[in-house]
Amino acid sequence: MPSSHAELTIEITEGIESALPISIVPFAMQGASGVPVDVSFIVDSDLGRSGYFKTLDKQSMPGRPSTAEAVQFKDWQAIGQSYLVIGQITEDHGQYNVQFQLFDVYKGGQLMGYRMTSSAANLRRTAHQISDLIFEKLTGKKGVFSGRIAYITSSRQGKQSTHKLQISDADGFNAQTIASSVEPLMSPAWSPDGRKIAYVSFEKKAAAIYVQTLATGDRARIAEFPGINGAPSWSPDGTKLALTLSKDGSPDIYTLNLLTRSLTKLTSSFAIDTEPTWSPDGSSIVFTSDRGGKPQLYIMSSQGDDQKRLTFSGSYNASASFSPDGRSIAMVHGNGSDYRIAVMDMATKSVNVITDGRSDESPSFAPNGSMILYASQKGNAGYLSAISLDGKMQQKLVFDSNDVREPAWAP
Repeated sequence: MPSSHAELTIEITEGIESALPISIVPFAMQGASGVPVDVSFIVDSDLGRSGYFKTLDKQSMPGRPSTAEAVQFKDWQAIGQSYLVIGQITEDHGQYNVQFQLFDVYKGGQLMGYRMTSSAANLRRTAHQISDLIFEKLTGKKGVFSGRIAYITSSRQGKQSTHKLQISDADGFNAQTIASSVEPLMSPAWSPDGRKIAYVSFEKKAAAIYVQTLATGDRARIAEFPGINGAPSWSPDGTKLALTLSKDGSPDIYTLNLLTRSLTKLTSSFAIDTEPTWSPDGSSIVFTSDRGGKPQLYIMSSQGDDQKRLTFSGSYNASASFSPDGRSIAMVHGNGSDYRIAVMDMATKSVNVITDGRSDESPSFAPNGSMILYASQKGNAGYLSAISLDGKMQQKLVFDSNDVREPAWAP
């Protein structure tokens, strides 16, 4: 069952210099003694940790209005606030009616107003949806606060390690263990509809690929060939998986039809071909290969035709992740002993290194394309970070677990 506490905390390590001042006034409660979730606090936390907004501490607020008529814009202008959010929550037979309004303080007018109905169990999601609406209205970019992330955690007790595949809300709450094993788990990959996750498990002492339905917990073992079974990647239509198999010798890229279970071999090389990822339109697959001597990214059609090298700068390029619009690829870029996250513009093929760690890996684009989630390491501890494409906004995600890796942002 999902846990009710946060499995991670998020620290803003670098934010936008021009962060917008905004006040999220505590929502008024009507018709009941209390609400199981502090909706306005969640909205405040979401917008604050995005790095785009500077939220005002409630002790510094000049008032606690909950209706438009009660707002004194001059009071908020006097303390330098650009935007104001107010709201009310009313309980009605176990359901909660949540309404909020967003105001432009200096223009003295409403920018947005919504009314939503939520059960007690869904109040956190409702709060994240409010954050998404405000974020998109003020930045022009879709919010990702109501999204989910998947990741692998490892913990050790005595001589035994426990590996878990977990998913949580983007803010770390509602963490749920999808799979747990004393043997390694790796390579979580979301289905395009967000309802299933494919992953690799060594629970039977050998690699196998599983697909698990999140709502029911049902799972199917879909690849258990001799040798390597790894790096599953969903086709955009959800009907196929690209994967790495070594059943015929060296590791090659295959596609597996999930309906017929038929395999199609796309690469035939004496080198190691691995880590396939589909372009958003399904026409191409980018993969990692050392066929040129060192790991680099290559691209081919989704039928395996027209294979050509994609990256040329740096001694190491691997673990590609397409942006949702297909215009960019995030990758692990290595020079010497440093491995950092870089972004390639697919039109110009220019590469921009955006992180400064020594062991950054596993990049995954946010659904709105504005952020990249990735894994880092400090000593023996693994943690997750998120960074904007221009590198100007950074977050560090600090988990209860001392080793977290292989993040994947849900579609």
